[in-house]
Amino acid sequence: MKRGFFITIEGGEGAGKSIQVEILASHLREEGYPIVVTREPGGTRIGEQIRAITHNQENVDMESTTEAYLMAAARAQHVAQIIEPAIASGKIVLCDRYVDSSIAYQGYGRKLGADTIAGLNALAINGAKPDLTLLLSVTPEVGNKRRTKSAKTKDRLDLQQHDFYSRVHDGYLALAKKDPNRYVVIDAEKSIVQVAQTIWDEVHTRLPARNGKTKT
Repeated sequence: MKRGFFITIEGGEGAGKSIQVEILASHLREEGYPIVVTREPGGTRIGEQIRAITHNQENVDMESTTEAYLMAAARAQHVAQIIEPAIASGKIVLCDRYVDSSIAYQGYGRKLGADTIAGLNALAINGAKPDLTLLLSVTPEVGNKRRTKSAKTKDRLDLQQHDFYSRVHDGYLALAKKDPNRYVVIDAEKSIVQVAQTIWDEVHTRLPARNGKTKT
């Protein structure tokens, strides 16, 4: 059995990840690919319980280190229970956020250090690294405007200072520059349709060779 393909979608607040995950998942299903769609933190019963803690507005006193460990704990459960089994069975895993989010948010945003967070998560991911990471890039200013217009209830991670989001944005770009073979940076300030098309073009060129399908 061929090993599957692991795709992560990353980006700061207001980048439009959720809708793009839905659109990409729809394209993949239409093409007949077996897929698993999941998210972080979350994806498992335990992971979702941890998400409720990290995103709860009442937990404003949470230490940055505590946040980092909770994210890694949710990820360890996620990898063992969802991601690794799906990849081993030949499925495409489409994950809304992964370890790069922790490096960007806790490493850069919380100033805990990129190497520190990467080291903390090494045990959690157990070698499960993405084959492709799509970074939906928007400036903090655009992201803030989108969050302001959004009707959804703001969670704890939506309520940070501007400097925090700027550090996260810079962190993501640094990660993409460091690993250009895995990362594809996409201008997410364009329309939803344009972004979705760019994503599909990038993904579609990579999947056939890995899955034995012929390009169309």
